[in-house]
Amino acid sequence: MNKRLLLLLCVSVPSFMINLDANIVAVSLQPIARSLHADFVSIEWVISAYTLAFASLLMPAGALADRFGRKRILVLGLAIFTVASLLCGAATTAVTLNVGRAIQGIGAALLLSAALAVLSHNFHGKERAKAFAFWGSVIGIAIMLGPVAGGLITEYLGWRWAFYVNLPIGAVMIALTLFVVTESKDPAASRIDLWGVLLFSGFLGLLTWSLILGNREGWSNPWILARGGVAVLLLLAFLVVERREARPMVDLSYFTKRTFLGANVAGVAYPVTFLTMLTYLPFFFQSALRQTPLVAGMMMLPLAVPLFLMPRIVSSYLDHRLSGRALLTLGLVLIAVGVGLTSVAVGQLSYRAVLIPMIIASLGGGILNGQVPKVSMAVIPVERAGMASGMAGTVRFSGLVLGFAALGTVLFTGVAGDVALHFPWASSQDQAQITRFIANGNFESAANVVSSARTETASLVASLAQGYRALLSVAAFVALIAAALTWWLTDAEETAPHAAGKQSAVGALID
Repeated sequence: MNKRLLLLLCVSVPSFMINLDANIVAVSLQPIARSLHADFVSIEWVISAYTLAFASLLMPAGALADRFGRKRILVLGLAIFTVASLLCGAATTAVTLNVGRAIQGIGAALLLSAALAVLSHNFHGKERAKAFAFWGSVIGIAIMLGPVAGGLITEYLGWRWAFYVNLPIGAVMIALTLFVVTESKDPAASRIDLWGVLLFSGFLGLLTWSLILGNREGWSNPWILARGGVAVLLLLAFLVVERREARPMVDLSYFTKRTFLGANVAGVAYPVTFLTMLTYLPFFFQSALRQTPLVAGMMMLPLAVPLFLMPRIVSSYLDHRLSGRALLTLGLVLIAVGVGLTSVAVGQLSYRAVLIPMIIASLGGGILNGQVPKVSMAVIPVERAGMASGMAGTVRFSGLVLGFAALGTVLFTGVAGDVALHFPWASSQDQAQITRFIANGNFESAANVVSSARTETASLVASLAQGYRALLSVAAFVALIAAALTWWLTDAEETAPHAAGKQSAVGALID
């Protein structure tokens, strides 16, 4: 097999593992809760613990890759992720599982930053565009297979195998990486920007923690406000330190480049407005439409197909015709249209009603999947590939955390408003309890609070649909605003289409 293709696999398969694992777990939360006798609050941390560690360490991981070598950090990340998967699969309590997920997040941050840095270092020009298209397609496959694999594994093998499946893949990828990848690093990175690492990790960790707990404990809770305040102070300190650092972890001068800013606007908007739906929708299908995890996963399959196809279509037919600015904007507009139409259809409580609109949104997501990292890294020198990949990954997964928390607030607010409308006689305490039960899909417990009559269930499900209508409407509006900002900021000349011409060897390989 061609060594360049093997190199692409070493870059893409670790990213595949991360995305597959996240989507497998998304449809397994309810079985995990039953198996470990845990409430939904504890099980939320199966996703949140992973995301917290992942988002906090992506940027430092990029700096470590530049300093100590991308290959070395990639192998280390794979090893940590694989061992943590074993710990997660063998967990007997929610606490053990969540600790394992946090360690998984550490490994995922290391391997993703290093993988993207290896890709950026080894591919240039048109080959880089092809390589990012290949990477985006592999991510699409992971997202496409995740819900289905999660449903099948949960139904027939048990949720533990959602983690055990990483063990053979991780072992093979470690061996392949040691054999194929050539070590590279930033020659000017003589030392680690330790203060930058500590301050930024502390800022993002506290901010993520506050966002995760805000919906549960209330945004006026003193501890939530204190964490948020300390996070702001750490961010300010980080900015001061980075301006004085000779070789900073984050070169703030890149944020003066309009194209870099535009790509990062799209990079934040993509997970906020679309990737969050890959978690919210399976839960909606299971709760409101009463589907099993397997069926919910199968329902997600058509929505994920464009995430696999569109990077290849863009690479083959659009990259040499449209600028990066146009493609980023088009992707966000398609998400806005698709998610907006879904918000109108969701009240019908019908899978068919939401299918076509979400496929439209998925077309936009497929465009952004490969374009966001390609455009954002295009204006950064190759020797700083680790920093660039860390920044790209941090933006993406910070957006995912921000979107999940912010849209979760919108969901709760929408449900609460409908509960107040349907049950005005209930006390404010009962209304708050009903809202929590409905948002968690626990309609039986919600019905017990207000009435034992079975006729109440339809109203409770309608309240959940109202919450999702509000969530989807806000996501569509954010995508539309981001599309306008991306078009305004991104330079068409810097992201000019690649000239059509004779296809490179790597291009032919990928196609």
